[in-house]
Amino acid sequence: MTVSARAAAEATPAGRDRYTDLLRVASLAVVVCGHWLMAAVSADGMGNLLAVVPALQVLTWGLQVMPVFFFVGGFSHALSYRSLERRTGGPVYALFLRARLQRLLRPTLVFVLVWASVALAVQLAGRGDGRLTGAALRVVTQPLWFIGIYLAMVALTPPLLRLHERAGWAAFAGLAGAAVLVDVLRFAYGVPYVAFLNFAFVWLAVHQLGFLRADGRIRVPAALAAAGLAGAAAAVAWGPYPLSMVGMPGEKVSNMAPPTVALLCHGLWLVGAVQLAAGPAAAWLRRPRVWRGVVAANGVAMTAFLWHLTAMLCVYGVQLALGPELPEPASGAWWAQVPPRFLAALATTCAFVALFRRFEAPARPGPAAVPRRAAGPLAALGTVLCLLGVLGLSTTGLGGLLDGHSATLVAVPVTAPAAIAMALGGWLLVERSAPARRVRLRG
Repeated sequence: MTVSARAAAEATPAGRDRYTDLLRVASLAVVVCGHWLMAAVSADGMGNLLAVVPALQVLTWGLQVMPVFFFVGGFSHALSYRSLERRTGGPVYALFLRARLQRLLRPTLVFVLVWASVALAVQLAGRGDGRLTGAALRVVTQPLWFIGIYLAMVALTPPLLRLHERAGWAAFAGLAGAAVLVDVLRFAYGVPYVAFLNFAFVWLAVHQLGFLRADGRIRVPAALAAAGLAGAAAAVAWGPYPLSMVGMPGEKVSNMAPPTVALLCHGLWLVGAVQLAAGPAAAWLRRPRVWRGVVAANGVAMTAFLWHLTAMLCVYGVQLALGPELPEPASGAWWAQVPPRFLAALATTCAFVALFRRFEAPARPGPAAVPRRAAGPLAALGTVLCLLGVLGLSTTGLGGLLDGHSATLVAVPVTAPAAIAMALGGWLLVERSAPARRVRLRG
C-alpha cells in the first residue's frame, strides 16, 4: 500500500459513491482473469479455450463484464461534466476531454510505443513469422478496442447528457431501439455495413444507464436484471445470436464485433444485478482497509489492464524456453497448471505495473482553463483521431509493420503505422487545445 493511496483513501469525501470505484476495478479484474483463462497456448500457436471446449461458453454470461465498466463510465462522466460546468461557469468541453483522457491515453500510448518498438525489432531480426511470435504480435493489441469505445463515450458525453436531462429513460429507449433496428436490417434484410452502427448504439445505451444511475432513476434493478436476462436468453434461443458473449474464432455471427441486441440485453441484466448488490457493498466499503485496497487498485487499474496479456505471454514464453512441452489446452495437465500460471501472470503484471504506473498517475492539481472557442473542436478532432488509431491497432495488431499489412476498420483499410500516427497525432491535438484564460477551481 503506497502512502499516496492511503492518503487518498483517508481524504475521500463523505458523499463519494465508493461502489462505482469498486465496480470499475472489479470489472477490469474479471476481464483480465477471463483473458488469462481463455488463452490456450500450445507449441503450435495460440487459440481460445472456449473454442476448444464450447460448453464453457456459458461462462461468458458472467465473465463478459465490459458493460459494467461502460455503465460506471456513464455515471462518472455525468458527475465530472456537471461538476466542471458548475466550477468554471464557461465552456468546458475541451477541459472535460483533456481531464478524462489524460489518465487513459498516456498509459495507452506508452504501451503502444513500447510494443511497436518490440515488434519492429523482432521483424528486423527476421523472427516475426513464428507461430507464437506472430500470434503474440497479433493479439496483444486486441483489448485496445475497449479504449477506443471508451474514447467515443467521453467525446459524446456532453450531447448525450443533455439528451438524458431532457428525455430520461426515453433517451436510453431511443438508443436501444436503434440497436434493434440495426439488427433487423442486418439479419432480416442483409444490409451491408449497417451492423457497425451498433458499436455506437449498444455501448452508448449501456453508457446512458450510467446517467440514469447518477440521477437515481434506476429504482427497480431486479426488474431490469430479469428483463435483460430473459431478453438475452430469448435472443440466443430463438434468434441468430450465438451463446458466447465474447467473440469466437471463425464464427459467422459474433455478439461482440459488432455488438448485438443479445449483448445489450446481457448488459441490462448485469447492470440490474450490480445495482442489487449496491447496498451491502456500500457498507463493506466503509471499512478503511477495504477502501484503501480499492483506491490503490484504481490507481493502477488501466496499467494492469494494458499489460496483462503481455504478462501472460511472458509466462508462456518462459515455459517454452525451459523446454518441457506445453500440455494440450483443456487437458488434465493443462487445468492443473492454471493456478500456478495465474499466480505467475499476476506477479509479472505487478512488475509491469511497477515499471509503467507513473504514466497513469494523475497530474498535479492546478488552475483549470476556460478554453478559447476553437479549443472544443480541436479537442474533439484529436479524440476522434485517437479513437480511430486505437481501434485500428486493435484490428491490425503489430505484425507486418514493415510489409504494409492492413486490416479493415469498418469499411476502410488501415495499417498499424497509420493507426499509431493517428493515435499520436490525436493525443497531440487534445494536449494542444490550449486555454485563452485561466480560472482557479475551488474544491
